[in-house]
Amino acid sequence: MITKRIIPCLDVRNGRVVKGVNFEGLLDVSSPVELGKYYSDNGADELVFYDITASNENRSLFTDVLREVASTIFIPLTVGGGINTLDDFDRVLKCGADKVSVNSGAIKNPNLIYDAAKKYGDQCVVLSVDVKRVDGVFTVFAKGGRVNTGIDALDWIKRGVDNGAGEIVLNSIDTDGVKSGFDLEMLKAVSDIVSVPVIASGGAGCIDHFTTLFKALPKVDAGLAASIFHFGEVKIKDLKEELYKNGITVRI
Repeated sequence: MITKRIIPCLDVRNGRVVKGVNFEGLLDVSSPVELGKYYSDNGADELVFYDITASNENRSLFTDVLREVASTIFIPLTVGGGINTLDDFDRVLKCGADKVSVNSGAIKNPNLIYDAAKKYGDQCVVLSVDVKRVDGVFTVFAKGGRVNTGIDALDWIKRGVDNGAGEIVLNSIDTDGVKSGFDLEMLKAVSDIVSVPVIASGGAGCIDHFTTLFKALPKVDAGLAASIFHFGEVKIKDLKEELYKNGITVRI
């Protein structure tokens, strides 16, 4: 059985980790360098670093903070925010990223996924998708969840994988920060149409939500969360022990 991954997410704005609800009302949490090191030392399988306002502010990702985070951790690092060109891929990979996450940049230029996969390999390209239900349809949002693109999310994800995305991070805006559980309906719809790893993001509020996720949807490869880890509500060690007790394969 494939080992399930637990992935903390650092949403970074102006060099600080922040967290909100439904992508709004952002509160300052901590230093990304300190948090990154803490997670690396305490059982996280990977770390995600998002510069969450880079796309909306039309600027490049903060590389100084990223470089410092990368130098203090010993687990794979995925980086996203303001990734619009192959030069952006090159820049963050040189700062220490293992994988690069594209979102709004791929919406602006769908060829970006194909070009990046061809140059760096599928395993390096992560398609992150912010999805919200609009009139019952899973719809892609851009610019950190601020702009409704009108694009059908399932069509977009399938296209991204066909173009070479090696992993999908599915961010449910409907459940983000609400702590009522992962969006199982949305995750199942995506898992059923792709063969690459799918990472669940948005809605984790307790250990049971991860257990439910992996038992209900064995195809989902990883659970990503932010606030429950940042505020100490769930310790990764405790989470993994509980998953193991429930017959879910994890790296202890």
